[in-house]
Amino acid sequence: MRKRYVIIGSCVLALAVLVFGVISYIQANRFNAHITINGVNVGHLTPEQALAKLSGQTLKNDVYIGKKRVVNGKNLKSEFGSEDLPAVKRIFQKQRTWLPSSTRQTYTLNPRSEGSYRSQTLKKLLENELNRLNKHLKAPKDAYAYLENGKIGVSKSEPGKKYDIKKMMHAYDQQEYNSEIHLDESLLVPIKADSKTVKHEISALKSLMTRTINYKVQDKTYALKADELIKKATASSDQKIRIDSNELKARISEINKNQSTLNKKFSFRTHTGKVISVQGQSYGWALNVSKETERIEKAFEQGKTDIKAYNVYGVGYSTYGIGYHNTTNHGIGNTYAEVSISEQKIWIYKNGKLVVSTHVVTGRHDTNEDTPKGLWYIMYKESPSTLEGSEAGNPNYSVKVNYWAPFTMSGCGFHDAKWRKNWKKTAYLTHGSGGCVNTPPGIMKQVYDNLDQNEPVIIY
Repeated sequence: MRKRYVIIGSCVLALAVLVFGVISYIQANRFNAHITINGVNVGHLTPEQALAKLSGQTLKNDVYIGKKRVVNGKNLKSEFGSEDLPAVKRIFQKQRTWLPSSTRQTYTLNPRSEGSYRSQTLKKLLENELNRLNKHLKAPKDAYAYLENGKIGVSKSEPGKKYDIKKMMHAYDQQEYNSEIHLDESLLVPIKADSKTVKHEISALKSLMTRTINYKVQDKTYALKADELIKKATASSDQKIRIDSNELKARISEINKNQSTLNKKFSFRTHTGKVISVQGQSYGWALNVSKETERIEKAFEQGKTDIKAYNVYGVGYSTYGIGYHNTTNHGIGNTYAEVSISEQKIWIYKNGKLVVSTHVVTGRHDTNEDTPKGLWYIMYKESPSTLEGSEAGNPNYSVKVNYWAPFTMSGCGFHDAKWRKNWKKTAYLTHGSGGCVNTPPGIMKQVYDNLDQNEPVIIY
């Protein structure tokens, strides 16, 4: 009896050893039952068989967002080859257990010779499709801080349906080498009202309302206060402030109206001491209100405290505002040429001192070719010069002069007139020029040398 038990025990032990040996052999050479690589079940396969199964896989290369297929890719054979066997064996070693395991484990593996279709072609197809889809989807609305009638408020954010393409393309780059690619839907998220971004915007608007810009026009400075001139403004996520400039533009327009001189009348004291009013013609300046408003708006946004007027314009030969830097003598300054038609004389002053004076002959009166009255400026100087034009009785003339200093765009100016015989005080009435100021040749050089470009010319 005892011998029978010994035999049975020996058989059981031998069977156990055999079973353990078989199991050990299987575990040493085959994957556990529920192991997948790139979504392919390789359970009970050897590494070599697993590689063969991966190599035989057809990749559909379809891209899904949730359950919706957005890209129908090109079917390709898997690019696994013999060079990938070491990597498969490494996975095998990771999952290996002494006894069979029913634990489900998923591994990912990219072939060493992976081509460019997924990394370039398919990726570009997905990006293009996401951009196409986004064109028809509602964008989210960010909350933002705004200023309305001096009070700061915050708008409400609204969710949208547009895809967050950057985030989804990043998710694509992290995808496994599976037949199909599945991405979670990622939508653009709006900036919320309680976000740090909006809090920064509120701070920026509060700071804006405390600012003052000292705006200098000629010798006058105006204090432009944000809390008085900015009624509406918004702050964006890039921390830039955008100002509704209507009030500010109205203020600059008011300054321009009160201080500019273009097309206005000037008060002028003649050589006799008499004060007359002279209409500004080409002489004078004005602010380009729109451009100046833009500059000041940016200065407010950037936190500048001082700014000088820059966009000043005029008319005539020079479109820069002539006389802007003259603040004395009612804006004319103390260097100028004075022309009296009734006296038929000119006086040239330098820094308030008379430097030359002479009798002249101005435009012919009886044919309405009078030298135009008003406040002009010397456009340029030329020596010698050829004058071409027309006058009463001579529709097409061309004469050479030694000195030429025009002050109107129509061709009136100072020049010598060696052909003139009649220099009487009354010559201009019936034998005057075509509009120019004829100056005796003997003194013309002195007159020419004392005239400067942009110098005021007062004719009355």
